[in-house]
Amino acid sequence: MKGLFLDAVDDLAGVFHRVSRRGDPPMTVNEQGEIRPEELPGLLAGYDFCFDDHTQMPTEVMRACTGLKHIIFLGTGARSYMNPEELAALGITVHIIKGYGDTAVAEHSIALMWAAARGLARMDGGMRAGNWIRTEGMELTGKTLGLLGFGGIAAEVARIAAGSGMRVLAWNRTPKTAPGVTFVDLDTLLAESQMLSVHLLLNDETRGFLSAERLAKLRRGAILVNTARGAIVDEAAMIAALESGHLRHAALDVFGVEPLPAGHVLTTLPNVTLSAHSAFRTPEASDKLIRMALDIACGL
Repeated sequence: MKGLFLDAVDDLAGVFHRVSRRGDPPMTVNEQGEIRPEELPGLLAGYDFCFDDHTQMPTEVMRACTGLKHIIFLGTGARSYMNPEELAALGITVHIIKGYGDTAVAEHSIALMWAAARGLARMDGGMRAGNWIRTEGMELTGKTLGLLGFGGIAAEVARIAAGSGMRVLAWNRTPKTAPGVTFVDLDTLLAESQMLSVHLLLNDETRGFLSAERLAKLRRGAILVNTARGAIVDEAAMIAALESGHLRHAALDVFGVEPLPAGHVLTTLPNVTLSAHSAFRTPEASDKLIRMALDIACGL
């Protein structure tokens, strides 16, 4: 088996070379940043598998990649970049990597939540512009955190939040239990959460899941944190809720369009804290991610 690391940018080439071992399948490392779909057949010719970090792989283009049998997507959100079922019909198996960044993403979710509660981004931006802005923050000890979806990341968020003295509620599409977490129905979660953190996978069932109707069920003054996928939330409805004050604040690491376009309305709202889809980006998580991808390749 011969592989291509399709888009080893943002220091991933260095990570690859650091964690690779003797006995791993031979791989070519391509550090080209942006790859147009029409380039894929030429780039992938002669390779049995590839690592994909962020490259779009439309089904109609992948039909021409006749030798490729496996795509190892570096993360869990493959559906944002390809259609796994359609690719499977072409004889291409899509593999995803779970668990590598649970702690990293959870810590980022908690950081966004605290930053939102205390208005840190607004004060920081104001002081850099020469203004002395003092916001009135919210103490989170004793407050209720709702987790929308409960996988490995949410479990880590629950652990950290419980240690901070927060009451933790969760809703999941399938029944689960966890120490220190009270599982409730969706309406109860929305009604009682003072902070709501999104942890659903994006698929056809969860796209637009936090609709205008569901956002309206949140208690007034709630904080929304999203480190999952932007498309899970109805962006226009969220913006309307922020502008009306129904949402106190949104702390977002993910967006419907990435990179977030310059001048986007979210960059103009004072009650929004933004980060650039970076929750998973720690050296520890990157090392684990690439080593897990290599382990999958070894088993092909």
